[in-house]
Amino acid sequence: MAMVSDAAKPETAKRGKYATLLDPALWTYIDRVNAWYPPGTDLPVDKLRSVYDAMCRAFHAGTPAGVEASDGAVAADDHAIPIRHYQMAGRAPQAMVVYYHGGGFVLGGLDSHDDICAEICAGTGFAVLSVDYRLAPEHLHPAAFDDALAVFEWAADTAGLPIVLCGESAGGNLAAAVAHAARRHPRPAIGQVLIYPELGGDESAGSYVEHAEAPLLTLSDIEFYRQVRSGKAQSPDDPTFSPLRDADFSGLPPTVVISAQCDPLSSDGEAYRDRILAAGGRAWWHEEPRLVHSFLRARKTVPRAGEAFSRIVAAIATLGKGEWL
Repeated sequence: MAMVSDAAKPETAKRGKYATLLDPALWTYIDRVNAWYPPGTDLPVDKLRSVYDAMCRAFHAGTPAGVEASDGAVAADDHAIPIRHYQMAGRAPQAMVVYYHGGGFVLGGLDSHDDICAEICAGTGFAVLSVDYRLAPEHLHPAAFDDALAVFEWAADTAGLPIVLCGESAGGNLAAAVAHAARRHPRPAIGQVLIYPELGGDESAGSYVEHAEAPLLTLSDIEFYRQVRSGKAQSPDDPTFSPLRDADFSGLPPTVVISAQCDPLSSDGEAYRDRILAAGGRAWWHEEPRLVHSFLRARKTVPRAGEAFSRIVAAIATLGKGEWL
C-alpha cells in the first residue's frame, strides 16, 4: 500500500479527532494563527518573538471607549519592571486586577495582551495593572516569578485597592505562584482568576494524555517552554515553579480556573481546584467545551470563545467586589 504524505491528506484527516470536535469558526482561528509560523521550522527565540509580536498586533481588537492606559515601572533590586495601568476615565475603580500575560515565559509583553487587559478594565470598571516580567532564556526561573511578586507587593502597598490576581497560560502559573507566596501579606489578594494555566500537573494522565497533540499547544510544546525556563538545578517540586507541587493549599484566596477542553493543560485546573477545596478553601473550575489553548484571542470571531471570555470577566468582577460565584 502506498503511503500518503501528510501534506497530501485531506484537511479533515490531518486534523484528526479535532476535525469535528472543534467548530469551523475555531478552525478558521487556528489556521490563522498557524499561518504565522513556517511549517517544519525551528525559529530562534528572537525570531519567534518577532513573529509572535506581529501576530498579536494582527489580532489586536482595539481599545474600548473610555479606557485610558499609561506606562510606568516598578523598581526592583537591580532593574525596573515595566507595567501598564488601565483605568476608566473619570471613574474611581473599586478594585485592581494584576494581570500576567501568557507566552510560555518566553514570549509576550505589555503590547501582546494590551486589548485583553483593556477589555477586562472596561468590563469590570476595575483598574488593571499589566506586568512585563522578565523572559527566558535570558532570565531563568525565578526571574519571572520574582518580578510577578514584586509588582503585586508594590500594588498591594500603594494602590489602596483590593487586588484580584489574573493570568493566562504562563501568566496563570505566575498568578497562582504569587497567590501562594503572598497569602500572608498584610494585604493579600482577595481572589484569583486563572485562564488555562500551566501549574505543573501530572503529565502521565488526564488531558496531558488525551490532548497531547491538541491544536495550538501540544505536550511537546509545554516541555519545550518548561526546559527554556528552567535552570540546570531547577527542582520540579518548587511551588514558585509548579504551584501544584506546593504542600500547603490553605489560606489561598477564592479561586476561579477556566480551562479549555482540547488543551493538555486542562487537568491542571481541575487538580488545582481539588487541592484548594481539600484544604478548606473556595475554588471553582470550569472546562470550556470544544475550545483550545489561547482561545482568548478568538473571542471576537468564535462565539464559544466570546462567551467564555464574558464568564472570565464576570468572575473577575465578582471576586473584585468581595463576592463569590
